[in-house]
Amino acid sequence: MSCASYLRSARPKAMSRAKQWTDEVENLYRFQQAGYRDELEYKQIKQVEMIDRWPETGFVKKLQRRDNTFYYYNRKRECEDKEVHKVKVYAY
Repeated sequence: MSCASYLRSARPKAMSRAKQWTDEVENLYRFQQAGYRDELEYKQIKQVEMIDRWPETGFVKKLQRRDNTFYYYNRKRECEDKEVHKVKVYAY
């Protein structure tokens, strides 16, 4: 099985909740707000190679939701401390 086909069919093996804010948690928060598990699922469903990111922070800049509308995100942190525990972190 090639790496690309493995990634397309990848299913998470485990899920945990974020305990504290990190850059990774920030980006997961943005994907989950738009209705996706994470970057892997977004690329798989939307069939995109690249994701718009803010060059200064690396945070996701824009995502297309499943209903084809767009979410636009700030270059600064959006996931507040009170929201961190809601973010799901998947292990593959």
